[in-house]
Amino acid sequence: MYLITNGRIITEEAIFDGFDLLIKGDKIHQIAFKGEIDVDENVEVIDAAGGYISPGFIDLHSDYIEHMAAPRPTSLMDFHLGLRETEKELIAHGITTMYHSLSLLKSTEYSYKPIREPENVRKFINLIDETHRTKHLVRHRFHARFEIDNIEEIDNLKSYITEQKVHLISFMDHTPGQGQYRNLEIYRKTVKGYNDFSDEEIDRIIVDHQNKEKVTIEKIRELAELAKEHGIAIASHDDDSIEKLELVQSFGTTISEFPITIEIAKKAKENGMVTIAGAPNVLLGGSHSGNLSAAEAIQQKCIDILCSDYYPAALLHAVFEMNKKYQMDLVELFKLVSINPAKAVNMDEEIGSIREGKKADLLILEKIDQDFPVVTAVFVDGELIQKTDYRISKQVISCKTY
Repeated sequence: MYLITNGRIITEEAIFDGFDLLIKGDKIHQIAFKGEIDVDENVEVIDAAGGYISPGFIDLHSDYIEHMAAPRPTSLMDFHLGLRETEKELIAHGITTMYHSLSLLKSTEYSYKPIREPENVRKFINLIDETHRTKHLVRHRFHARFEIDNIEEIDNLKSYITEQKVHLISFMDHTPGQGQYRNLEIYRKTVKGYNDFSDEEIDRIIVDHQNKEKVTIEKIRELAELAKEHGIAIASHDDDSIEKLELVQSFGTTISEFPITIEIAKKAKENGMVTIAGAPNVLLGGSHSGNLSAAEAIQQKCIDILCSDYYPAALLHAVFEMNKKYQMDLVELFKLVSINPAKAVNMDEEIGSIREGKKADLLILEKIDQDFPVVTAVFVDGELIQKTDYRISKQVISCKTY
């Protein structure tokens, strides 16, 4: 058992000062006024030192694992090493549930990533699945990002679903001229960022991608029905028109990832969908592709969830950046990284908020350097899996020159 004291508890309703929180087993057992919880000598007392006590972060979309597995185009690291080192980084950033977003993507002509080869994706999916039965730090989940031109991978995706190894599925289309790359000049800059291609070569790449064979709508519906049968939430990616929103909703999509404009984000919400934006977008002051501004969309209440996308540290800092820069309510901002993503994937009965009886996935957050937020303690399933104490040197050691 753990008793967390001297903290500011962030619930779905408000921030509570002067309360203690008791963890018993894997659950939040009791929340009461300071000093009112009866404890025995077996309880370990954790001093939050005036910091925040928040739910653990739930990250629905991050391909960071791909970087850890293949930090360079020609460097493929050991996958087990990559997964285990990644989860150590995730808890340092407060992420207690991670939906690893692995791409079922055909090889492109300009940004080859060996981790996206089908056999490597399969290895990682199996590794993620095995963590449920071995020692681990965070909840590892698999977000299947299916590019709709990858016809050859349909049967494999069906197998992953029926084997219960998929926990979220999104349908993606990165064809230039629509979606994320509706602006072809942005697409050209992206390609040039990977390789020094001539304009003629890029023209050929654009034409080739625009004329690729894609999965039929009927086949997408079939995959979506299979996902729904297994209780898997379905997302659409880079929605750029009302027509696309209506189409994806027709086969059961409930999540709109990275809507291209605020207008589309608003329409998605009007249609009852949940919307996701990238936390790095907040920190960078806008989209690297020239699309929706996450900060503006959050202020206009048309973004429900923040994901780390490719930068795990962004979740924590985006929340406090929105609070500091725009004076937005911290309770509502924390929902973007906790209860809202939990609801989107039907996990909110167990995790996502601080409430008696729910799983004790908790963080203690403090500020250093006057206003820099840091994670100083992490609990998952009621276990204290990390505690970090920032120190002040008591003695300055001088270096002598001999």
